This record gives sequence, structure tokens and C-alpha cells, in this order.
Amino acid sequence: MATIATDPERWRLDVDRGVHRWRYIDDSSSKGHPQSAAEKHFLGLPTGLPQLPTPSDFRQSARNGFQFYKNLQLDDGHWGCAYGGPSFLLAGIVIAMYITDTEIPLEWKTEIIHYLTETVNADGGWGLHSAGDSTVFATTLYYITLRILGLESTHVLAIKSRARLHALGGAIGNPQWGKVWLALLNLYSWSGVNPIPPEFWLLPDWVPFHPWRWWVQCRVVYLPVSYLYANKVVKPLDSLLINLRQEIYTCPYEEINFEQCRNTVSSIDLKKPLSLPLRMGNIMLRCWEQYFRPNWISQWADERVCALIKREDENTSYNCLAPVNKALHMIAVWHSDGPDSSRMKWHREKISPYMWMGDKGMTCSGTNGVQAWDTAFTIQAIVEAGLSGDPEFRASLEKALEYLDITQLTEDLDDPYRQPRKGGWPFSTKDNGYIVSDCAAEGLKAVLLLQEQCHFTKLISDSRLQDCVDTLLLMQNSGGGFSSYERTRASTLLEYLNASEIFDRIMVEYSYPECTTAVVTALSLFRRHFPTYRSIEIETAISRAVKWILNVQRPDGSWYGSWGVCFTYASLFAMQSLEITGQTWQTSEAVRRCCKFLLSKQKADGGWGEHYTSCEVEEYVQHEESQVVNTAWACLALMHAHYPHKEAIENGLKV
Repeated sequence: MATIATDPERWRLDVDRGVHRWRYIDDSSSKGHPQSAAEKHFLGLPTGLPQLPTPSDFRQSARNGFQFYKNLQLDDGHWGCAYGGPSFLLAGIVIAMYITDTEIPLEWKTEIIHYLTETVNADGGWGLHSAGDSTVFATTLYYITLRILGLESTHVLAIKSRARLHALGGAIGNPQWGKVWLALLNLYSWSGVNPIPPEFWLLPDWVPFHPWRWWVQCRVVYLPVSYLYANKVVKPLDSLLINLRQEIYTCPYEEINFEQCRNTVSSIDLKKPLSLPLRMGNIMLRCWEQYFRPNWISQWADERVCALIKREDENTSYNCLAPVNKALHMIAVWHSDGPDSSRMKWHREKISPYMWMGDKGMTCSGTNGVQAWDTAFTIQAIVEAGLSGDPEFRASLEKALEYLDITQLTEDLDDPYRQPRKGGWPFSTKDNGYIVSDCAAEGLKAVLLLQEQCHFTKLISDSRLQDCVDTLLLMQNSGGGFSSYERTRASTLLEYLNASEIFDRIMVEYSYPECTTAVVTALSLFRRHFPTYRSIEIETAISRAVKWILNVQRPDGSWYGSWGVCFTYASLFAMQSLEITGQTWQTSEAVRRCCKFLLSKQKADGGWGEHYTSCEVEEYVQHEESQVVNTAWACLALMHAHYPHKEAIENGLKV
């Protein structure tokens, strides 16, 4: 299939305090503004960097790695990268731009089509993520995206993807999130969407299922969706939408009884069927909407969610938490404030930081980047490799510290539903505004390593470091573990209200081995340099956290990871936590069990390879070949365990 693409040598990445904006320049400008090595690398072009000598030992290998990697550091000190994955991110942004009549630049159209051409499955469809089997949800959204971007229905890619969609049963089998996007596009009736009432936001905060208790990534999506659902917002029909009505279904649009399709979901897409309590609740909510709800309550709920949407916009500088709620906010503001309002102007301005240009085209990042996260880990890696004292690398580390300085969240928000954040770090940029426990912890560790251990210039004061510790201590859950964005606010019984149909465990915050370990190791390092600051609270927090880590170890010796693939990832973090309290191969049965688990998964070539489906089936699934990242995690886990038989580790490092 022929691929249409722009000239990769004309793309430039502008950076301002971590914010990325890819720009396509004309030929004359490109000659006077040569691409950096980082830009060339991201675009898959030869970087022109010198060939490095073949390493003779592991230390030289590490030095070579950073010798290359420091050339990818961007001007403000951070490291950027592609951070895509879920298929509904890119589609949501394109659909939102179409609905709100926001211009999509020609070069974006070309490169998004390029990306979808490069990532389509052999059967013509797309999966929920870039490595997944084709689903109705993804194939529907990406087919519509292609058509919005100008691809004709007679194009070979459109023909093949439409055929795959029809073979899957057509767009009628979309889960709830897909139905919402179709309804907004006037390609599906809102009567076929299960209730998403904004009145939930009028409930007293003490109600056990009030949305403020939901996991933040879930509640920030359902907040704008509740407004869009209540107001039955739709894009006015045009010729493209009229054609799409006939293209995405397996029968004429006019013959579909949408009300009877509320619970129709393709078996390929269905991961979490609606619970019986939720099905009964949906029946009652439909009765409430149709027969009992007074207009004044509808108006009150509308005003409430509009105010909350505005607060979220302002608290994130119109970035929003992530691209899904960003796209939905855009449509809600377009409807509530108008297409030419100042708020719409700000929303349009903050689209480009989500878009990432790479060698396979343009896609949408999972957030507006991973800037703080990657920068903190890079600092830690260089220090632990013993390279921080190398004069050749000092300037790079100084710039990285400067980025953490400008990215730290230095004040709390006037928002009762947000976790206190003062002193913490976000995943990406300061104006994203959300603290994440492990991002804050890894940022704290990176600063401590450079300022206190390596004696770099003290950019971040002791009081700011103490602010981070204060906030981390507030984030510990009652069971001792740490969640991602916030403390757990509700019982897991709330999962009975999970309406997504394609995701599990999204309704409440859970404690994670990864987040818990990040905080444990950060507090431990802080205590080493500031032994008198809140020493009793820190000791108690570490003790409770490590006890939680031990309690969630599986019978086979492993830990399940939620933020990486999967058992190798979580085992690395768990071993770090246990090492902090003196638990090693020599002293701890839990550590020995974990080592035995990891060694049982080591491949014949010495490496480890774990398939992403481990996350889905919650059992270790071998990848067909060893992978560098999983091998590194497993080797690090064994090192933190003080595993005595070094051959296994050395064999992994040779991979």
C-alpha cells in the first residue's frame, strides 16, 4: 500500500518549559534552521553522530549509551519521546477538531493518514492499542478519522478497513465510549447510549459513589460526557456524515433501532460486562430522565458540571489531564460558550502539545509527554552508573536539574476534589498540573542525588524538598500502599458501576507496587540526607509500605505490575522496597521466592521477554524473544535482591 508522507527534513520541534510543538517549515527556512540530532532521531533520519568505540566492559557500554543519549536532550533540559499507544487518543482529538470546526493543518492530515497506514493490522483493522488485535471500537474510530482527514471511501485502505469493520459486525457493536463518539458525530442516536447523568455531581460529597471518589482518569472523562449526554450535543449533518452513516453499519442507518442497541457490544471488545446492579440502575435512570426529573434540576446539574469543566480547564492551563478529556472538554466548551469564545481559543491553542511526529507519521501522546518522568530516571541512571562525575556529562545533568526545578509544583490548587500537590512533580510539564506519587518520588530522588550526593548547584531549596515529602506522606493509603494520582477514596464495590465495557479496575484508585516502591525509596534517600525532618512519620510510612508490598506478593513469588509489562516490572520495584529494609536473598524468603520466579522465566540466551498479554491474563506470558527492557528490569531486580549467583545476571547483561 503506497504511503503518502511529508518531507521529514522540514519538521522541527519547538520546546518551551517542557511543552512540545512540532512545526512544518518551508524549504527556505529549513536551510537556515538545521535539524538537531534529537529531531533527526525522532523522525528516523540519520543523526550524523560519530561512531562510538565498541565497549570492552559494562561501564564503557553505559558510557556509550549516555554519550549518545545526551544528544537527544532538548534545549530546556528534559528528554522527550513518543508516548502513544491507545487508539482512542488520536481519533478523539481529530473528531473533536472536526466537530468544533477547528482547522486541521494539511501536514497533520497527511502524517496522521501516514501513521494509520503504518499501524493498520493485516486484516485492515486496528486494536485498542498499537499491538492489539482488531476491535470494533478502534476500527470504527480510525475509519472515521481517515474519512475526516480526506481519505476517499474508495481508497484501498478505506475499503479494507471498512470490510474488517463489517466483518466484526459493524459500528453497532461499539462499547459505551465508542457510542458516545458516534452520537456526538450524529452517526448514532443518544437514545442508544446508557445514562450518564450530570446529576451525580449534585450529590453530597459523603455519598459513597459520588464522582469525586472515582479514579481521576475515569471521572475527568465522565464529567464532560455527562454534559454532552444531558444536552444531546451533536455535530450538524453534512455530506461526509451522511455518507458515513451508510458506510460504518451492516444495514441501512434508518433501519437501526438504537434504543435496543444500548447493551450491544462486540464480544471482541467486551472486557467488563455491565454488572446487574448497573443494568438495574440504568433502567431506573432512564425512568428518572423521561418521567420524573424536573427542569430546574437539569439546569442546576448543567451549571454544576459546566463550572467543574471550567475549573479543570483553568487548573491545567487548558491542557486537561489527558487527550481523552481534552477532546471532550473542547466539544463541551464549543457547545456551552460558542465556537469563537475565548475558552475555545485556549483549547485550540493547547492541541498541538499532544501531537507527536515520528518516523511512522503523526499520532497523539497519552499525555502531553513524559518529560519529568524520563528526566528524573535519566538522572538516576547516570548517577547509579557512576558517570555523574564525568566532566563531559556535567552540563547535561545541570540542564536536567534545571528542568526539574522549573517543573516542580510549588503550590496547591483551590479545588476540593484534587489531591494536595505542593512540592511534587507531574508526569510531564508544570502546566499539566497533576501530581503523580511515583513522579513526585522519582523527581525527589533525582534532585537529592544531584544536589546532596553529587554536590551540584542547589537550585531546589531544602524547604521545597520538604514540601514534597509532606505531600507524599499525605498520599499513603490506609493499607500502607500508594496509588497513582490520589489516595483511594472509595470501596472496590464501586467497580459495579463501571460502565465502560472495555476497561476493568478503572473506578477507584488502587495501591501499586510501583508507586509504593517509588515513595519508599525516595523517603529513604531523603532520610539519609535530612535525618531529623519528620523522622518518625517517615519511618512509619516506610514500614507500613513495605508490609503492604509483602502482603501483595503472589504465591509464585511475583508481583503484578500495572504501569509496565508486567511481572518483571513490578518485581524490580518490589525488590527495591525490600532492599531498603535489609531484606535480601540471604535474609528474606520473600526475596528468594521472587528470584526463583524470575530465574524460571529467563530464556536460553540469558534474557527475559514478557508479552504484553501478561497484563490481560494476569499470568506471566513469554514473549517469543528476549527484550532489552524486560531483561534490564529482571537483572536490576536480581541485583537489588543481592542474588549471589552472578552468572544469571551477567548472561542477561550480555543480551
